[in-house]
Amino acid sequence: MKQQIPPGQQAIVIGASMAGLLTARVLANHYEQVTLLERDTFPAAGENRKGVPQGRHAHGLLASGLRIIEGHFPGLTGELVSLGADFGDISQKVYWHFEGSQHQPTLCGIEGIAVSRPLLEATIRRRLLALPNVQVVEGCDVLGLLTTADQRRVTGVQLIRRKAGSAAESLTADLIVDASGRGSRSPAWLQGLGCERPAEETVKIGLTYTSCHYRRRPEQAPGINVLFTDATQDNRHMAALLGQEGSRWILTVSTFLGAPAPTDHAGLLEYTRRLNSPAIYDIIRNAEPLHEPLLYKMPSNLRRRCERLARFPQGYLIIGDALCSFNPIYTQGMSVAALESVALEECLRQGEAQLARRFFGQASRIIDLAWRMAVDSDLRFPDIEGPRSLMTRFTNWYLVRLHRAAHQDAAVSVAFLKVINMLELPASLMQPGILWRVLRNNLHPRPGQLNANRRDVLAVDPG
Repeated sequence: MKQQIPPGQQAIVIGASMAGLLTARVLANHYEQVTLLERDTFPAAGENRKGVPQGRHAHGLLASGLRIIEGHFPGLTGELVSLGADFGDISQKVYWHFEGSQHQPTLCGIEGIAVSRPLLEATIRRRLLALPNVQVVEGCDVLGLLTTADQRRVTGVQLIRRKAGSAAESLTADLIVDASGRGSRSPAWLQGLGCERPAEETVKIGLTYTSCHYRRRPEQAPGINVLFTDATQDNRHMAALLGQEGSRWILTVSTFLGAPAPTDHAGLLEYTRRLNSPAIYDIIRNAEPLHEPLLYKMPSNLRRRCERLARFPQGYLIIGDALCSFNPIYTQGMSVAALESVALEECLRQGEAQLARRFFGQASRIIDLAWRMAVDSDLRFPDIEGPRSLMTRFTNWYLVRLHRAAHQDAAVSVAFLKVINMLELPASLMQPGILWRVLRNNLHPRPGQLNANRRDVLAVDPG
């Protein structure tokens, strides 16, 4: 086997996912050399990567995640805007439709970006690989881990390049981080080292995405870059329409535990006609589709409880979707990975001692927050199986009333937007001031102040 990198101040990241890219950026502050190992060969900027099938569908980056990534790569937001992304206030520029009407828009001071996953990933990857101490090996498979004789420390990986005639190679490093995603082989590798496999928690959702890009005309929803219409107990249809670079819309509709939305244009249009708001249908019914609708499936939320393991090898970590993958409709994945990268930075500053225990402890607290928000929201539908505590039932009952209050009270809407962007804890929605507004607006609604369906702002195409 061929030795590629001499030992000493080396770090390896398995997988050039968003989590992998952000992990490598943090490691570059602490190691002389960081090497990314990726199965794919990277496509041209803006084109979807084979190993990220979900990249062809709508993606959201929460405000918390955007702020962290901008910190890792200063000026990234401006660069993305120069490439066609849309940036702005997430209340004024987003049409939020919950429980029968639109949240009251306002200038909330929380900013987000509408950009495709391929362009976001490619721009971050280019900025990362411009660092002098970061390199990448594309088109390779990691076969397993190298360890000390007592298997208590991981010392590197064995890999093989995806070219005919390639032989196995060994790369040694002081730290190896698995960012290979939901299909990570870490559970099996850990078992092979005499450790327990991490316990797994799942909540079956049977999620399907159907997506299509459309040509965007200037007169369509000026000043708006995202439209979101949620499902209700009476109408399970939900969808998001996001503006993207290249004067495009991307429509993604989703279903739970049922037949996916149609993958023909007529059927997809009929699906959007049955949404709880007509706003998305009114835009795309005369829009030009740019390709055939695409389907993506995700069976469950999946969490691996590495923080509960009695023994974990030194020199090894797991991050991103390899630790926990969420229902993607809540757009938490990239932002949780960003928050985990901050936790990793903090842990590395404190030194190597008990690194895995400290990192997994911090990561579990980040995941706890996102997991509860995602799973509790999934469990509002009675056919989703999972434990429903009294708090879960109360939370879902309360959120219905909160959304109804937000139809006419922008302060309630802003409180909700802070929570779903992971800028505030869910408990903030129970503060006395918000509780009072929710109660008042449910007991004494003011219909004249509703901005239902925002037709005047959306500039609906009459066809």
